[in-house]
Amino acid sequence: MSFISWGRYPITKNIEFKFENDESLKSIISEQDALIARGNGRSYGDSALSQNIINAKPHDYFISFNEELGVLHVQSGVLLCDILNSLVPRGWFLKVTPGTKLITIGGAIASDVHGKNHHVAGSFSKSVESFRLMLPNSNIVECSQLENTDLFKATCGGMGLTGVILDAKIQLKRINSQYIDQTTIKTKNLKETFDTFEKYKSSEYSVAWIDCLAKGNEIGRSLVMVGEFRNDGKLGYKSKNKITIPFNFPTLSLNKWTVKAFNWLYYGKVKCSLSRQRVGIDSFFYPLDAIGDWNRIYGKKGFTQYQFILPMAASYDGLLEILETISKSGKGSFLAVLKLYGKANNNYLSFPMEGYSLALDFKIEKGLFNLLDELDQIVVKYKGRIYLAKDVRVSKEVFEKGYPDIDKFRELRKTYRMNEKFNSLQSKRVGI
Repeated sequence: MSFISWGRYPITKNIEFKFENDESLKSIISEQDALIARGNGRSYGDSALSQNIINAKPHDYFISFNEELGVLHVQSGVLLCDILNSLVPRGWFLKVTPGTKLITIGGAIASDVHGKNHHVAGSFSKSVESFRLMLPNSNIVECSQLENTDLFKATCGGMGLTGVILDAKIQLKRINSQYIDQTTIKTKNLKETFDTFEKYKSSEYSVAWIDCLAKGNEIGRSLVMVGEFRNDGKLGYKSKNKITIPFNFPTLSLNKWTVKAFNWLYYGKVKCSLSRQRVGIDSFFYPLDAIGDWNRIYGKKGFTQYQFILPMAASYDGLLEILETISKSGKGSFLAVLKLYGKANNNYLSFPMEGYSLALDFKIEKGLFNLLDELDQIVVKYKGRIYLAKDVRVSKEVFEKGYPDIDKFRELRKTYRMNEKFNSLQSKRVGI
């Protein structure tokens, strides 16, 4: 059997293991090694690929919901979209959500995902009350900020390398609308983009699409979107119908000319320097989820997302250098997302730090990894780091320089003998 990541690279042979309950999972763990848990297959790289894969997705029961406190208890295979469909009509939303609702709760914890409001709400682990984790010796432990703290800090952002998350209790937030008041600001260059983020930093949500092929005085030109939930009592919620990509696009259809044309059109569609819209949850948070199998746009060879973050003091200079490098290469991305982040947490391998991150999608093609190696050196130069949930090729050396607590994580893995049971292609590549 072959499992592939959302980036469709690499393609590997795997053995799938399914479990019905805790006891059957214990048997799998005791009898197998080179294991990694897998949810809905939306991680971009090789973090959920291994010789033996534990399929956690079928474990998708809602266990309980405390309507008074907003605490939801679910199995780890529950998708974020399941939570939205059930609870948005009742006035509840995720405190932190990434740019897709098609990931599992277990995957959200393992990647310690973040969203458009990290500067005010932090990453996903901040909304996690507790979770149950099955360790390599098949013991089940409860983990939280107060209990088994070392396991909590290692598992949140630990990419599935500490064990199998069975279920979790998540704190939700109250809302009184399914709509968001969105303001779109059209900026002319990176300086204006940074000034706009600073001006609107009190907004709960902010994000920017950035034209990564712009040159000269227009480098860093963007469409910055900021938003807040409305308070109109309109809570009915229904996911949009999908437009599905039925086949792999020809490899040559995505090139510097088509990307440049798309970027020109996308930037040009916004005529005013400032405009306001009322948009739905799906449009604001999950625009790509409306396109089924959108990864086929990149062709049969697949794609990778390159996401890095730089500390606040170095963000402007670092991003300017990276955008200049990408623009010169001609290997642009039409999905280029810039976000502002608040303070880092104390989890060992969590990605966010106070500063700015940029995420770019590139099709797999000749010369791409050489360009990404070049970008790695700029990220290291400015003391940034690469996001493991999106990565498929970063070197051990570059990875280590971005994560100062890597040795704590490695030591914990050895102490609990996790390194003997739970490993992914990614963990072997970067030495964790």
